[in-house]
Amino acid sequence: MTIAEILLQDFDVEISNTLRTLERVPDDKPDWAPHEKSMKLGKLAMHCASLPLFGVYIVEDEGMDMANSTRPQTSLVFESRELCLECLDESSAKCRAAIASASDEHLEKLWPFSFGEHMISNVARSMTFRMMCFNHLIHHTAQLGVYLRLNGIPVPALYGPSADEQWSPK
Repeated sequence: MTIAEILLQDFDVEISNTLRTLERVPDDKPDWAPHEKSMKLGKLAMHCASLPLFGVYIVEDEGMDMANSTRPQTSLVFESRELCLECLDESSAKCRAAIASASDEHLEKLWPFSFGEHMISNVARSMTFRMMCFNHLIHHTAQLGVYLRLNGIPVPALYGPSADEQWSPK
């Protein structure tokens, strides 16, 4: 099995989990946040929906300097759940295609990630993808689950049962 095939197995699970969570985001609370330091619900939902684009950059670019990125900034403006789900569909399709076309040799190359002169990481592209795309997406999808709970919205069963749903393997 290739590195890409392994990444795609995890990718499909995590995108499914994110989709099932985003499907529950209410249209009428984009500015709600549990704390003044917390990201607004709508912005968090859009961040989850667009995060797969960062995975595309990891696979396609030779590295990234966040202080001087040539990639366009993603809009995190929440207009509706429907548009948020479309964003996830588009970003995940691009990311899945990028992973599927990557060779083991390409995914084993170092991917320098910095902010100006400050090096954040410089490890294999596959490791960077797992840390900066998968882990980042899992973290924020779980955070969104807490937002749902605090708004009385049922939380989906993702890795096992939630207080609202039984879990069954898909």
